[in-house]
Amino acid sequence: MTQEERNQLIKTSWELHSRVETAYLNHPASKMDTDWLEKQRLLLADMALHLLQTAMSPESIKLDRLRDNIHSILTISDQFLPEVDLKRMTEELY
Repeated sequence: MTQEERNQLIKTSWELHSRVETAYLNHPASKMDTDWLEKQRLLLADMALHLLQTAMSPESIKLDRLRDNIHSILTISDQFLPEVDLKRMTEELY
């Protein structure tokens, strides 16, 4: 992948991030609502975009940022896969 392609991908990811984050912030669900998991899907997409940005950075990969991205993704995903206990796996990251 060329540097120009990488830069374009990151630029596109920021545009997507803005749309996803706005949708998340505007979503009316609270933790007690049945739509809570739908709101969490938006948050998971937001965190996935952060992971993409971390991985595609033109600089060398920042391991602390990578660790934070993975922690967030595992924590949010735990609600969708409770039988796997992803939250427990996050303890090994730090």
